[in-house]
Amino acid sequence: MRIDVISIFPQQIQDALNYSIPKRAMEDGLVAVHAHDLRAYTTDKHQSVDDTPYGGGAGMIFKPEPLARAIEDVPEGGRVIFLSPEGRRLDQTLANELSMEKHLVLLCGHYRGIDERIRQRYVTDEISIGDYVLSGGELPALVLIDAVIRLLPGAIGDAESALEDSFQDGLLDCAWFTRPRSFEGLDVPDVLLSGDHEKIAAWRRQNALERTRQRRPDLLDHE
Repeated sequence: MRIDVISIFPQQIQDALNYSIPKRAMEDGLVAVHAHDLRAYTTDKHQSVDDTPYGGGAGMIFKPEPLARAIEDVPEGGRVIFLSPEGRRLDQTLANELSMEKHLVLLCGHYRGIDERIRQRYVTDEISIGDYVLSGGELPALVLIDAVIRLLPGAIGDAESALEDSFQDGLLDCAWFTRPRSFEGLDVPDVLLSGDHEKIAAWRRQNALERTRQRRPDLLDHE
């Protein structure tokens, strides 16, 4: 997979991916992440990427020309994703979908937003990580990248681990325990010590259902 990120803070993207699973996935050649400095695609001496909005109003808008040059400079064929509070909510289903792509282009806005004509001309998807506003699109882009990379075959040593994550089957994950068997008066459920894999699987499924019902009942609305 190839991921191109267009940002005015490319170093923020590069630094954040220099850890854990994303770093190993890049070192193993499973994914290549390229962070592009939007200012490199400006033509004026001040490297201006934004301007005041037509019609007035607070805030600044990313100009279309630098964004267009940056998008056209990356290889063609990828989904062009604008990180925006107005977009489709990022969830595990969408992360799975994106992990099947060969190429993603992520646009990180800032200030008030981007010129609408870029959305009309280039953007194929708009994605949000939640109903709140951040200073820019870099953190949402990193969330999306991490969610996608960990699903790539070989990115996680135990492939089943990713398949058992919360939301993969529409439920929250079950409770997990490790040594010691007893901790401050709290004991590991006996079934997990039984060695009976069918009973353990049934317990985990029931526990996941109970946790989802208590914490995220909205996930069960479709059932």
